[in-house]
Amino acid sequence: MNWKKETDEIKIRKKLAKKQGGSEAVALQHAKGRLTLRERIDKLIDKGSFQEQGEIAGGTETNEKGEVESITPANFILGFAKIEGRSVVLGGEDFTVKGGSPNPAGLRKSVYTEDLALRYKMPLIRLHEGGGGSVAGPAKSKKRGYGGDPVFSRSRFKSVAETLKEIPVISAALGPVAGLPAARFVASHFRVMTKKTAQLLVAGPAVVERAFGKKMTKEELGGSHVHRLNGVTDNVADTEEDAFIQIKQFLSYMPQSIYELPRRQETGDPVGRKDEDLLSLIPKDRQKSYEMREIIKKVFDKDSFFEITKYFGRGIITGFARLDGFSIGILANDSNFYAGSMSADGAKKTTRFVKLCDTFHIPIVSLVDEPGFLIGPEAEIEATILHGTEAVLAVTESTVPWSSVMIRKSYGVAAAAHYGPEGYVLAWPSAESGPLPLEGGVAVAFKKEIAAAKDPKGKEKRN
Repeated sequence: MNWKKETDEIKIRKKLAKKQGGSEAVALQHAKGRLTLRERIDKLIDKGSFQEQGEIAGGTETNEKGEVESITPANFILGFAKIEGRSVVLGGEDFTVKGGSPNPAGLRKSVYTEDLALRYKMPLIRLHEGGGGSVAGPAKSKKRGYGGDPVFSRSRFKSVAETLKEIPVISAALGPVAGLPAARFVASHFRVMTKKTAQLLVAGPAVVERAFGKKMTKEELGGSHVHRLNGVTDNVADTEEDAFIQIKQFLSYMPQSIYELPRRQETGDPVGRKDEDLLSLIPKDRQKSYEMREIIKKVFDKDSFFEITKYFGRGIITGFARLDGFSIGILANDSNFYAGSMSADGAKKTTRFVKLCDTFHIPIVSLVDEPGFLIGPEAEIEATILHGTEAVLAVTESTVPWSSVMIRKSYGVAAAAHYGPEGYVLAWPSAESGPLPLEGGVAVAFKKEIAAAKDPKGKEKRN
């Protein structure tokens, strides 16, 4: 007597699980211009480094002899891997199995992915393409009366919340994503969507049409062109390969967990390098805009700037760069949008970014050209003062080192969102600061005198 029969069955199960949803489902995935999850994992990680966990989880069908004939694998694949030599935990929905809609084994594996990353203090990477629950039950189960988890079960979102406090969490939407996978996508430190092939949805077109009588495609509802503007995704990738490059870039600035510091990388750019072009980048005419990103590129290590959330809150620039090889968080104003004023979206963007840097011990350099909060009726409707104050408080409570460089304007309450506690402050010759911008301040402070003057405009200029 030995265990050969049982070990042979394990081998058969592994072989069948590798077929995913079958050759037809894989071919359909490729026909839509998308990779399978296993192909994505292979392209993202260091070659041969994937150590799959729970490989044979799923349902099986046996013949009369009790031999395994087929297997419906858990539609979530997870494991340990290395990315550029760093240990990570990664996982994602297998869209070739029931469209990624979670079956019981897949659901448990998705939660286990977070538990593993937390236990071993490794960055977590999620590759999303899948739907939420189904009215037919888990993965269209034939069982009726499925009531979900027992009342004593731990919330599925508990591990989601805990990961955000301890380890870098990165998510990519690489196809249609809805329900629980969509919630996981947004509950990440860095989020990237592929252009045209990925959509993020609360509910799909059929549900929307039934509710509103409006026919829309998945792309119209939740394509990257929608979510890059509302802040749901940080970045957009042209292809899946581009998404993998961006994942690696973001990860390079992060530590393994909050219990470590980000690794220093040699960039070959001398720390004492001077760039004479900086003398002419800021116009003498204070009404003219300029390219803040050019300043960033010239101040920090060459080719090290990685911008995130570019199209949301566009008056504010956020991203990462290196200075003498060290990871640095960059917070700056873009005078090409609202003259650099902080909008409600810009404030939300600032708050999230500062908290991200604070969580992972990344010093912040702020390049300040802040004319103040965005004003006007729309700004009031969007609660700019509320979100702006939250940004100021996030900065005030941050614990990482700050260095702020006054590039040009530094006015009002909004300016306080650019100076960390006990930070190091420098000023370029073009710097100007105060409670209000000069023109607006004069108009308010000398309102009566200007109104009574024979030449109001001339009086305002003289004041």
